[in-house]
Amino acid sequence: MWIRDRRVGRWRLRSVLNAVAAVVVSAALLGVLGFGYGTIPALGPALDPGRGAWTSASGGQPAGSQTLHVPGLTAPVSVSYSSQGLASIDAANTHDLFVALGYVHAKFRLSEMDLERRLGEGRLAQLAGPSDLSSDEFELRLGLLRTAQNEWARTTGQARAALLAYAQGVNDDIAAVRAAGDWPAVFTLTGSYPTPWTPVDSLVIQGVLTQELDYTTGPLDEAVLARSLGAGRTTDWLPVLAKNAQTPYDPGPYVKAPLTPVAPDAASSAPGGSITTTASVAPGGRPPGIPPRTGGSSPPVSPSAVAAAAAQLLDQLSQLPANQIHQYPDSNAWAANGPAVKGDGALLGGDPHLPQTEPSVWYEVALSAPGYQVSGVSVPGLPGILLGHNANIAWSLTDTQNAATRYYAERIRDDSYYWRGAWRPMTVVHYTIPVRGGATVNLAVDITVHGPIMTQAGQRMAVDWMGNVPSDDIAALFGINEATDFTQFRAALTGWRAPTQNFVYADKAGNIGVIAPGYYPQVAAGCRPWLPMPGTGACDVTGVIPVQAVPQVYDPPSHLIVTANQRPVTAAYPYYIGTSADFYDPGYRAAYAYKYLASHEPLSVASVAALQNNVTDSLASRVLPSLLTALGTASLSSSQRSVVSLLSSWNYAMDAGSAAATVWWTFWNDYLTTVFEPWWKAGKVPVGRDVDGLAVGPGQAPLNEDLEAWTLNDASNAAFRGPSGRGPGSAPAAMVAAFRQAVTHLSAKFGGSPSTWTWGREHARSFPSVEDAAGLGYGPRAASGDPFSEDAADGGLTATTGPSWRMIVTFDAGALSAVGVYPGGQSENPASPWYTNLVPLWWDGQYLPLPVPGAPAGSIEWSLNG
Repeated sequence: MWIRDRRVGRWRLRSVLNAVAAVVVSAALLGVLGFGYGTIPALGPALDPGRGAWTSASGGQPAGSQTLHVPGLTAPVSVSYSSQGLASIDAANTHDLFVALGYVHAKFRLSEMDLERRLGEGRLAQLAGPSDLSSDEFELRLGLLRTAQNEWARTTGQARAALLAYAQGVNDDIAAVRAAGDWPAVFTLTGSYPTPWTPVDSLVIQGVLTQELDYTTGPLDEAVLARSLGAGRTTDWLPVLAKNAQTPYDPGPYVKAPLTPVAPDAASSAPGGSITTTASVAPGGRPPGIPPRTGGSSPPVSPSAVAAAAAQLLDQLSQLPANQIHQYPDSNAWAANGPAVKGDGALLGGDPHLPQTEPSVWYEVALSAPGYQVSGVSVPGLPGILLGHNANIAWSLTDTQNAATRYYAERIRDDSYYWRGAWRPMTVVHYTIPVRGGATVNLAVDITVHGPIMTQAGQRMAVDWMGNVPSDDIAALFGINEATDFTQFRAALTGWRAPTQNFVYADKAGNIGVIAPGYYPQVAAGCRPWLPMPGTGACDVTGVIPVQAVPQVYDPPSHLIVTANQRPVTAAYPYYIGTSADFYDPGYRAAYAYKYLASHEPLSVASVAALQNNVTDSLASRVLPSLLTALGTASLSSSQRSVVSLLSSWNYAMDAGSAAATVWWTFWNDYLTTVFEPWWKAGKVPVGRDVDGLAVGPGQAPLNEDLEAWTLNDASNAAFRGPSGRGPGSAPAAMVAAFRQAVTHLSAKFGGSPSTWTWGREHARSFPSVEDAAGLGYGPRAASGDPFSEDAADGGLTATTGPSWRMIVTFDAGALSAVGVYPGGQSENPASPWYTNLVPLWWDGQYLPLPVPGAPAGSIEWSLNG
């Protein structure tokens, strides 16, 4: 999904509050607290228990429906709120509509919006001090600000007008808050207040969202693993195509068309002109479009130097705030039509699995103006509706497979780099970074044709990331908001570059479809894009997959479409889109959803809601029979036998009250470590460089797929013998060892009868505050689900990632019905009744009708059975 976690790493509001508390202890500083001194802000107002650190602007009272009269409007605008805080905005024209949306976003999420733009623009240290300097330096090197500036210079038409109007609305709210002196606590505590909002700020937020969905470290991780485990073993265990069967939504036949040319420096985000090329790829050998995994014609680059540079960059990335690098699983979206749906209409269900925070990543709103009627969820900081419906169509998004991040080992001499047979000067961009409580830092960013240099010592590494290609996402979004059929929907997405997403679609005429637009970079045959490549020109991006050939399907014969981050195409697809490590998900959710939907036809809102809340682990359903067979012939104690009995009667649901769920999850983790950890230790894999990308565990999709495939089809694979040859030797022996280890661990942790080892004792969900301030989040609370269930829970045994928005839209005989819910609230103010009021509804599988464009917001709840 095209959205991100608003939590800002190590910048902790609670640390500011603790600092304030320490100051309060000293009576000598009471005057400073009341009036300020020098660079120290007056903190007295922030400590006011009614209006200070625990509240935001405008106090904690819910807003009432009103008619807006603010600067920038050409006519009054009506804004109404339901009792739950869902908003409806009705304006006389789209200019006024987006002024009002900017105003309403800022009214309820100004702190969140300001922190978001600071993150992307490299200005967190101005608030937090040296602890966030590494984040600022990384973002300024990567170039989100440069890309946003380039995008704004190219933005025209409706998108330009909307961004300007939206900025006006945000600034109207900032001016009102400034006049009242009722700032959110973040600004009062730090004495640093928001600067005027600009369209570039909105585009920076767009870039941050893209980064957290599209920027990956796969080639860096693979370089480190190849150095530690050996290239052959790494290739085998992280193959191009997964070992298990996938369920692609686009089974072909496929179009093989010439690549769309791109400038070699299209993703550099450097200012100035670019060089054009018309080169194209001619894939050969192996599955179509997949270059060989070994050998190649690239100029020689020292593998050890590249691996060292990759490790250095991974070290830097590990210091960043949470979720700035794409790691987590990403969403479900399903569509059905015709005989698969009650009434023979069309149905769409979507639930993006994203970091869950308070306030939420979303703001729910209906927007109405002549020619523009749309409802769904918006992103504070951006105009328009990202997920939702208009009168004719509905849409949702999931992340798709695309190796959009390429790394290049550059040859550097002084201020030049070697490319295409000549030494060329690097572009150098200079920044100054203000640091709270410290000296201003000067930063120089070197940029080659491939992109910014990200490593500063030894082998220099540049990143060629498609997220730095200027993308007309805002224009595409408005095109979607106004589309009436799939032709217009698809046309609106032709300018979408990044992040690559599956746009899932349904309409009132009963049609369904999906398309995954974006830049899928291609390189010459013989190059190895799954590893850092030489920067001398031979392995440059030569083009991207043409839009008519990207994964897509329309009205499939099955009448079903499922996207759940599985590989979207078969092995016959004639272009390279990544390896099994780039799927983001092993395909378990997709396979289960196809099976579930087909078995519940004709589908209804209730059946789709049940699937969105389903916690079946389909990996368990595949592997558990083999485990039970192995345990059936093993010598086990009576207590171990009682645990086997729990598993024998289990329905594979990761319910909070299930003890078998706890045993399964613990076993699977132990099974992975039993098989793979000896290899990791023997190879001295530097896991600490990137725990998410290098550690053995269920978060590594290829390892899950490998172990599943070996267990079911290759029980004597050499991996079971271990690097010393003294390992368990087979899948059954490894499973028995892992089972015994799991039982020992759980017995020591919980004691008592195994029936009391419920999943809710082991597993919880938590929705932390965006400032990570203690007491301002929700949870932890005992919870169901795991990363492989439809109702996904990821981020560890205390999950912080999962369905961030559940939406179901139906078209029955042309009549539209839409419900949705997200786990949060419309306000960022902890004192507001709209802060976490939607969490209980989400938790219990309830939904609310989406506000209707042009009508006052309603307040009726809808239950899973309703």
